[in-house]
Amino acid sequence: MSTTMSGSPTGTDAGIDPRGPRFTAAVTAVVLLAVLLLPTGAATVVIAVQAALFALGAVRGVQHTPTAHLFRSVVRPRLGAPVELEDPTPPRFAQAVGFAFAAVALGGFLAGATTVGLVATGFALVAALLNAVLGLCLGCEMYLLLRRLAPAT
Repeated sequence: MSTTMSGSPTGTDAGIDPRGPRFTAAVTAVVLLAVLLLPTGAATVVIAVQAALFALGAVRGVQHTPTAHLFRSVVRPRLGAPVELEDPTPPRFAQAVGFAFAAVALGGFLAGATTVGLVATGFALVAALLNAVLGLCLGCEMYLLLRRLAPAT
């Protein structure tokens, strides 16, 4: 993906450690898997929490989420500084896409359409796993594609 930039690894809007969103995707995948395995009542609560986390990442940026804090304070000190920083905008857009899927899942669970909730959760889980395991962020790629397709201003 062509969203990297050089500079100092500050974790600010100027650039983020690209391993942070992958870590977040791994945590998200575990949460979404739990949603699929839990009884509907508990799954509804967990997907609501995940939707709130996606919303936080979309509104404030991925670098301002609880998993980003956990990555910065616990994981990153054991890894060292990244070689390159990543533009935080595509991962932020990906959080908005994740929020959309989590909102559909939550709506499905709340409306009694459990299958809708499970399918939307499953789609989000696949996206999270692709990011966590392969480093392929579907939401980031969607952002880059939409940006290329948008008319120049």
